[in-house]
Amino acid sequence: MGGSTSAAFSPSSSGSFFSSFCTSALRRKSHLRSDEVHTNHGEGLVRGLGLFELLLLGIGASIGAGIFVVTGTVARDAGPGVTISFILAGAACVLNALCYAELASRFPAVVGGAYLYSYTAFNELTAFLVFAQLMLDYHIGAASIARSLASYWVSLLELFPFLKGIFPSWIGHGGLEVFGGILSINILAPILLLILTVILCYGVKESSAVNSYMTLLKVIIVIIVILSGAFEVDVSNWSPFAPSGFKAVVTGATVVFFAYVGFDAVANSAEESKRPQRDLPIGIIGSLLLCALLYVCVCLVLTGMVPYKFLDEDAPLAQAFNAKGMQYVSVLISIGAVAGLTTTLLVGLYVQSRLYLGLGRDGLLPSVFAIVHPTRHTPIHSQIWVGCVAGILGGLFNVHSLSHILSVGTLTGYSVVSACVITLRWKDLASGQVSSRYISPWHEGVTCLLVVGFCGFAAGLFYRFNVSIVLLLIAVLIAILAGVALHVRQIYENPPGFACPGVPLLPMVSIFVNIFLFAQLHEEAWIRFVVLSIISIVIYAVYGQYNADPTGSEQTIIYRRAPASDE
Repeated sequence: MGGSTSAAFSPSSSGSFFSSFCTSALRRKSHLRSDEVHTNHGEGLVRGLGLFELLLLGIGASIGAGIFVVTGTVARDAGPGVTISFILAGAACVLNALCYAELASRFPAVVGGAYLYSYTAFNELTAFLVFAQLMLDYHIGAASIARSLASYWVSLLELFPFLKGIFPSWIGHGGLEVFGGILSINILAPILLLILTVILCYGVKESSAVNSYMTLLKVIIVIIVILSGAFEVDVSNWSPFAPSGFKAVVTGATVVFFAYVGFDAVANSAEESKRPQRDLPIGIIGSLLLCALLYVCVCLVLTGMVPYKFLDEDAPLAQAFNAKGMQYVSVLISIGAVAGLTTTLLVGLYVQSRLYLGLGRDGLLPSVFAIVHPTRHTPIHSQIWVGCVAGILGGLFNVHSLSHILSVGTLTGYSVVSACVITLRWKDLASGQVSSRYISPWHEGVTCLLVVGFCGFAAGLFYRFNVSIVLLLIAVLIAILAGVALHVRQIYENPPGFACPGVPLLPMVSIFVNIFLFAQLHEEAWIRFVVLSIISIVIYAVYGQYNADPTGSEQTIIYRRAPASDE
């Protein structure tokens, strides 16, 4: 695994099944430069996204109903300190965004995101596991958002008096439970998913236009909400600022962290970006910072308008403005929630199809997922597949009950991406180092990364269950020592394009924070991680190892070349 691992490896009849499995699992994808032409299964995607569209893509994926709901939920515990919670969570996400920005600049020609990065930096099995964990998050998340969107649409329609109360539960609000609640029928959610899937299949320019218009609408509404509420702020409501102490603020940060999730969607648009090496890093970091600014402003206005104890947990903004006699703003909030959920769902479906496209091209999934429509230039089969999966889940099941097992894939993917930044900086140089080490420099570095991750999880558990502060500090100290070893024992090179600052320190801190947050998740989320990993390994052993082709040697159609970046 330390040098050029077996792009030439392939499962063979020689040796046992186990040795064949290991040989396949440990191979890596060749790292082709952006100016190289390389092969691909099917027609390429169209480069139609500029910087403005990429920024709106990241904002559209991140700002959904969370800005209208999560703020009130956390403020009930953290008080006005929820503002600090969003700042802390935003700072943690900036670490991840910087790592994503570097890798998006290094891999500007192709789709794949975290899957592609881990395939190149680590190995095939790790990449497949990252894909599986991310995809379950995306599938359940899309179905859950579709249900929420259906409910918001009905609520918006019911603002008209002649429509109020005429919609049954199986159309929008919740669902019609049958078979003792095993199934929960909702008709509107699959219809909305069908409409968005058709838009995405039609073309990237069309879907980008819809996302841009809806994102601009919700950002304008959020700004109106902020400016309208600013005149109603009573600064005395900000005292005490952290009524339940700093721990409640930190706990709130673990909750609101996921309100920022979505900037990675920009990285998955690499093959459709006009100037990927220049625009992808700006799109990733810029969209995150703009979202953080809006979140902080909303929190300050919300907690300044109404004492935090009286905030409604389901619709805090609407309740705050109603309390001030500003019902017209509540209407705008409902429209903004619909626009926010629509763009979040649209971008989520978009990202899923591009991930399936990447695996179809590499042979880890059937080649049907790699087919790109010859005239629309969209991965039509992948797009229809993700739309159908989300439609079935959203139409037949109350997936909101599964929300506690979400975010596993996101935190796992972010951690692996941070590790990829470090690994790709030194893996090509490590083999040339002269050393009397018992293990190779590459394996030594990976061991240090694993130690950092393990310490992050241990520290998270110690914090969560109020174990001795001494043990928590010991876990932090061991992680620091592993980081020092990473810095001293490896040689690093600067990548082409955007470079994440502070390597290996910043990515190491990112890994530690992500796994710390992982430890705060529900225990069932940990079980989901283990069970899905086992299932994924079985699928890989039965299908993936025999069909994967990381070199693309059997494919005949070329990628569209990434244009040179403007200096």
